[in-house]
Amino acid sequence: MDKKQRVSVRNLVEFVLRQGDLQTGFRSATRLVEGTHAHQILQRQRGEDYQPEVTLQTIYHQGELSLEIHGRADGIFRSESGVVVEEIKSTSLELDLIDPSYSILHWAQAQCYAYILASHEELAQIEVQLTYIHLETHETKEFKKLFSYEELASFFTDLVERYCAWANRLSAWAQLRNESIAQLEFPYPSYRKGQRELVVAVYKTIKEGKRLYAQAPTGIGKTLGTIFPALKTLLEGEETPIFYLTAKTITRTVAESTLSMLEHQGLSLKRLTLTAKDKICFNPGCDCTPEDCSFAKGYYDRLGSGLADIFQANVWNREHIELIARAHAICPFEFSLELSNWADFVICDYNYVFDPRVFLKRFFLEGGAYTFLIDEAHNLVDRAREMFSAEINKEDFLQVKNLVQEEEPVLGKRLQTVNKNLLKLKKQGLEVTGDAPTSLYSSLERVVNEAEKIFKKEENSPWKEKLTELYFNIQAFLRTAESYDEHYLTYFQSTEQDYRVKLFCVDPAKRLSEVLNKGRAAIFFSATLSPLEYFIKILGGEKTSYKLQLASPFPPHNLCVMLQKHISTKYNQRSMSLDAIVEAIAKLVLSRRGNYLVYFPSYEYLERVQERLRMLHPELKLLPQTYGMTEENREEFLEAFRADPQESLVGLALLGGVFGEGIDLTGNRLSGAIIVSVGLPQLGLERDLIRNYFQEYNRQGFEYAYMYPGMNKVLQACGRVIRTEQDRGVILLIDERFTRLTYKRLFPKDWKDVHYLQDNNQIQPILEGFWRE
Repeated sequence: MDKKQRVSVRNLVEFVLRQGDLQTGFRSATRLVEGTHAHQILQRQRGEDYQPEVTLQTIYHQGELSLEIHGRADGIFRSESGVVVEEIKSTSLELDLIDPSYSILHWAQAQCYAYILASHEELAQIEVQLTYIHLETHETKEFKKLFSYEELASFFTDLVERYCAWANRLSAWAQLRNESIAQLEFPYPSYRKGQRELVVAVYKTIKEGKRLYAQAPTGIGKTLGTIFPALKTLLEGEETPIFYLTAKTITRTVAESTLSMLEHQGLSLKRLTLTAKDKICFNPGCDCTPEDCSFAKGYYDRLGSGLADIFQANVWNREHIELIARAHAICPFEFSLELSNWADFVICDYNYVFDPRVFLKRFFLEGGAYTFLIDEAHNLVDRAREMFSAEINKEDFLQVKNLVQEEEPVLGKRLQTVNKNLLKLKKQGLEVTGDAPTSLYSSLERVVNEAEKIFKKEENSPWKEKLTELYFNIQAFLRTAESYDEHYLTYFQSTEQDYRVKLFCVDPAKRLSEVLNKGRAAIFFSATLSPLEYFIKILGGEKTSYKLQLASPFPPHNLCVMLQKHISTKYNQRSMSLDAIVEAIAKLVLSRRGNYLVYFPSYEYLERVQERLRMLHPELKLLPQTYGMTEENREEFLEAFRADPQESLVGLALLGGVFGEGIDLTGNRLSGAIIVSVGLPQLGLERDLIRNYFQEYNRQGFEYAYMYPGMNKVLQACGRVIRTEQDRGVILLIDERFTRLTYKRLFPKDWKDVHYLQDNNQIQPILEGFWRE
C-alpha cells in the first residue's frame, strides 16, 4: 500500500538540521510584513532574466512511502552562463556581521530548491545565491556557491533519508487514524432533534470549502455535531490539523470531553490543547533567551527526543506537555507550538488563528486547506475588533524616555520625537477621523529600529521590561496601520494626564475574511447567533455562505417566560424602579424554593438592588458576583448552587459576565433567571463610532452597536435555565423595551407563550400553575 506524506522544504530542513538554542527574538508580524516588502523591492530590481516566486516540488520514494516535498524559491536567474537559484533573507542585523557560515539552514533551503530544479531540468550544475537584505537600508549582501548535480543529489538524499523515519511514523499514524475514523460510528443510538441536520450541513460545508453560520440552541449537541463530521472529512483527504477555536476555558473543556467520548468509541487522534504562555511557562518573568532561561538553552538539541517521547501518547494537553517538557528540559510553550505541526486536531483560543500579534505563523503566513470550527462564535465580534485594533499613549513614550535617556541617548531622542509629534496632534484638537495618522509612522519606526539595536546587546537594564512592552505595542500599532482602510477610524482622546491615539477596527468583517481565506472551510456556531444576517455580515460571511437556524430540542412547556412590561430600567429611571424590581425578584423567588440567578447590566445597578433586597427582604440568601473574582472564587460561586437546596439562593450576576454564559447548572441546581434590562452595552465613544458607521452603511447603527450585542447577552443568560430535556424553569424579563417589536423579533421561536405582566402580583399565580404541571 502506497503511503503518502507531504512536507515543505522549510519544515524538512528545520526538522532535520535545527540545533542549539531557542532564539525567540523580536521578529514580530510587522517585521514579517516588512520582510515580504523587502523581498518584493529586491525582486523588482532584478532584470528580465529573473523569475520571482517559483513553485517547486518533487516526490521522493522510499519503500512504500511517497514523500511530496514542496516549496517556493524566491527567484531564479537564467542566462547563457547558467541557472542561479536565489534565496532571499531579510534581516535587521548589521550586514557586516553576516558571513557565508551565518546559517546552515538558509543554505540548506536554497540547496533543496536547486536540487529540485536541477532534477526537473536535467542540469549538470547550478549556482546557489544567498542574498541578505537589510530591513531598514535595503542594502544587500550576496554569497554564491556552485554545485554539481551529484553534490546536490547527495545532500538532498541524505537530508530526506534522515526525515523519512519520522515521515514513515507519520504515515503509519495517519493510516491508523483514518482506519479508526472509518470505523467510528455516531456515539448515540439516534440523533437529537436538529443534530443530524447540523452534522450534514457541517460535512457539506467542509467538503465544498465554504462557510456555515449555524444557530444551534442548547441541547442539540453542537460540539459533537460539528466535531464528528469534521473528523469524517479527513477520510476524503482534507488537511490536518482541524482547528477548534474557543473564547473561554469552559468550551475548551467541552470539546476535550467530546473527543474523549469518541476515543472511548475507538477513535485514534493526536489532539493538542494550546495553553497561554503566561500559564504554562516554567520561568515566569524570565526573558525567553538562552542566557536567562535553561529551557531555551540547547532547546533544539533536545526537541527531537521530546517529540519522540510525546508521540507515544495521543492526548497532548497542558499536563502532559509540561510532564514531557520537564523530562527533556525544553520550553513547554514552544514545545506546544511545535506539536501543532504534528497534531490532527488543535483546540485553542481565537487568537492563535485571528490575532495578528500571536497567530500561528507556521500555518497562516501562507495558509492551507484547514478547517476552522468556531465555537460560541457570538464572542468573536468584540474579540475581532480588539485583535484588529491598536493604540499608543503619549505617557508611555515619556516614561520610557525618562528611564533610558542617560544610558541610551539616541533612543531617548527618538522617543522624544514621538512625544513631540503626539503633542502636535493634541494641539490640533482632532477627535475622530477616517484618515490614518501617517505623520506618526516614521518616528515610531525609528524607535523600533533603535530598540532592536539595544536588544541585540543582550544587556539587562532595569528599564528593559518597560522598553520591551512599548516596543511590542508600537509594532502592533504599525502592523495595524498596514491594514488601515475604510473599515477603520482613528480617534484621539485626551485625559488629564495622557493622550491616546487609537486605530479602531469598526467593522472587522474584511479582516476576518482575510484570515478565513488562509484556510479552506469555517463553521461558526453558537446558541445565540441572532439575528443570523447580522452575524454573517460582521463575521466575514460571503454570498456563498450557508446559514442554518435550528429550533430548540426541548419541550417548550418546560420553560415559563414572563415579561414585566411596566418597569423601566433606563439609566435615568433606575432609582424610581428599584423597589418594583426588588418586589418582582422576591415574588418569584418566594413562590418556590430553589436557586435563582438575577442578571444586571452593571455592578453599580447590581449593588443598588442588592442593598434594597437586604433591607426589604432580609430572609433571602444573596450571593453577589464581585469585581475581579479569581478562578477559585468563581468555582465557589457555582458550587453554592447545589441540587435539592434546603433554602432558596439568589445569585446576583453581571449580564455578559463569567456567569452569563458557558455554565451548566442542570436539574434543580437552577430554577430560574431574572434579566434586569435589555443589556445594552455602556454608552461610550467606541459604541457611538460603531453606531454612526453602520447607520451610514446600512441604516442599522443602533442595532449593530447596542441592540444586537445587548440582546445576545440577554439570550445567553436565559440559556442558563434549561440545559437538559428534564430541566424545568422560569425566566422573568424586566424592562418595558422587551415589548417592542424590534426586540420581540429576536426572541427564540420556542418562546410561544410569553406571559405579559400588568403588575408583580401576577407572578405567583402564574408560577403556581406552571410548577403544578
